[in-house]
Amino acid sequence: MKKKKYCVVMNKKLITLGISAAMLSVSTVQLTGCTENNSNNPLLQESTLPFGAPDFSKIKTSDYLPAFEAAIQQKRDEIAKIVENKDSATFENTILAFEESGKTLDRVARVFFALVEAEKTDEIGDIEKKVQPMLTSLENEITFNKPLFERIRQVYDREHDSLQGEDQKLLEEIYKDFVREGALLPDDKMARMKEINLRISELQTQWGDMLSEATNDAVVWVDKKEDLAGLSEADIAQCAKDAESRGKKAPYAIVIVNTTQQALLASLDNRDLRKKVYEASIHRSDGTGKHNTFPLVVEIAKLRAEQAEIMGYPNYASYSLERTMAKTPENVYSFLKNLISQYTPKVQAETKAIEDFARKTQGADFQLQPYDRFYYSAKMKKEQLDISDDEVKPYFNVDSVLINGVFYAANRAYGLTFKERTDIPTYHPDMKVFEVFDKDGKQKALFYCDYYRRPTKRGGAWMDGFAKQSRQRQQLPIIFNVCNSAKAPEGQPSLLTWDEVTTMFHEFGHALHGMLSDCQYYKLSGTSVARDFVEMPSQFNESFASIPEVFDNYARHYKTGESMPAELKERMLKSINFQTAYALGENLAATCIDMAWHMLASKDIPTVDKAAAFETEALRQVGLLDAQVPPRYYTSYFNHVWGGGYAAGYYSYLWTEVLAVNVADVFAKRGAMKPETGQELCDKILSRGNTGDLMQMFTDFTGMKEPDASSLLKARGL
Repeated sequence: MKKKKYCVVMNKKLITLGISAAMLSVSTVQLTGCTENNSNNPLLQESTLPFGAPDFSKIKTSDYLPAFEAAIQQKRDEIAKIVENKDSATFENTILAFEESGKTLDRVARVFFALVEAEKTDEIGDIEKKVQPMLTSLENEITFNKPLFERIRQVYDREHDSLQGEDQKLLEEIYKDFVREGALLPDDKMARMKEINLRISELQTQWGDMLSEATNDAVVWVDKKEDLAGLSEADIAQCAKDAESRGKKAPYAIVIVNTTQQALLASLDNRDLRKKVYEASIHRSDGTGKHNTFPLVVEIAKLRAEQAEIMGYPNYASYSLERTMAKTPENVYSFLKNLISQYTPKVQAETKAIEDFARKTQGADFQLQPYDRFYYSAKMKKEQLDISDDEVKPYFNVDSVLINGVFYAANRAYGLTFKERTDIPTYHPDMKVFEVFDKDGKQKALFYCDYYRRPTKRGGAWMDGFAKQSRQRQQLPIIFNVCNSAKAPEGQPSLLTWDEVTTMFHEFGHALHGMLSDCQYYKLSGTSVARDFVEMPSQFNESFASIPEVFDNYARHYKTGESMPAELKERMLKSINFQTAYALGENLAATCIDMAWHMLASKDIPTVDKAAAFETEALRQVGLLDAQVPPRYYTSYFNHVWGGGYAAGYYSYLWTEVLAVNVADVFAKRGAMKPETGQELCDKILSRGNTGDLMQMFTDFTGMKEPDASSLLKARGL
């Protein structure tokens, strides 16, 4: 199984204690106390669509702000009702009441923040700036509401041991959330935590705006078609389309994606242009242009470190990791150092091989640069394995990959079937909607997919939902996947690279985690698990992409419908693990940058002018300062860490890859497509959300007492 996909299960937008906009669910009740002006606001009414899906045919941009204002007030009223209850605190009148509060706000926030990420117009951005402080203030009100916490603590002290199953787990999670957010702090420290929370929220909104602008402005304009030599006609057509959508300052535009390396560099013959594209990527927001995110980075890092210190921890990493599988920074570094020691000789040999290959045509004094690596690696792969992206892309039509690949595997493994719904409105015409049924033909979920890039969508790929599953709320899940593949011109098929194929399988693994959820409580359902577990189902689902039965079903030529010839298939699958040390190295480097920033005490955070030097030294200290293998994300555009929920957590992609490889090994031993194995995975992991101990869930399925990291490098072909 090939590792990959560094997605976020949606950017975290805090709105109530321990709850993010990525983890909210649709309301099943009418809003009480609506103003007359809000009486017709579709966001404040129960949707009449299947599953309670948002009705985008009725929602107007002007509806969002008043909907937030009304829903926030309703949430306040519901919390006040809990606090003012004269009866003794019980699970029902306090914990369950808290769990069920804010359902209207859940609905509004889920819809709105989906657009913030995937369809962020100027109007949506302006509303976000107004809404985020409102939500953070609400979160502070709830977090530091002493009478509310006192009732929660009373229930915890009196009823914890007598409760069972999900009831006990819900109580534990709510109580621990309050404690970790500072509910036990003295008044002066509590006041400071409120200030920090509000400021971080403001900074993260500024970060999102600046990084989006920086990435859009980093586009590289090209005047002549001949400068794009090496690109396919489809890629050149996409460059022309991208230029058109961005003001057409030149006939062609190369759009910068969120990662350091840019996929087009593997094909672009013009070395000067390759250099220009690469430098546009790495300098998009580091202060060498008009955008500079380092002031935001430094302030966020200082505030996080101060948060941790107020809570009694030496640094933010120690604070953040406490409730993960890894538990401590020491365990993370032990894991990373073991990988680095095994990786280093592999990447050195890989780099030498690529440079030696390039020198055969470029001369003995040719010095390989990072913008050359993908180009000569691709040529080397073509020569040694006789394979290229252009040769296989005709077999990876996005529609076939989805229907005959992603959906087919889900049907074979879990018994799911999918029916397209053209009657359900979406926020963009490129989206498709599918109703999902279980093996008995019962409604299971609603699934949206939004696969094509556009200027209003942030980079990357992710999963989220308009509603999480909850038996308590009688709510079935409404899940969506978002990617950033190029959309072909009208009348032409949209073809994918192998990397984009596995991205679709990866994100659908997250979707399955949400769709197969069968939990009582919203807070515990679906992907509401530790971040170093949440990527396991997605990384495991990538393994289905290369299983012969699945591959043969979707890898069909877009013109003829014929399966990929056996000889080409053999060469392509063999190429998957060609020179994979780079992919591991860029991940390790980004992970170590993340950890380095969050291991610092507040007094040790570098100044803005020293931030880049700090990053360089951090990589040097762990042996990853390698010009040939830059981090997948440099500090200045590391959205997972500064704009998302992965601070001191980017390691989780590698950590969960180990779990995923172990799970894939179980499937391989038992028969990769046996429904019994899929059902067991569903029963023991995918349906259970955060209702039990995550390591125990892993053990229950694999039979392993702890993950086996030794299989990771083997799975990567190293």
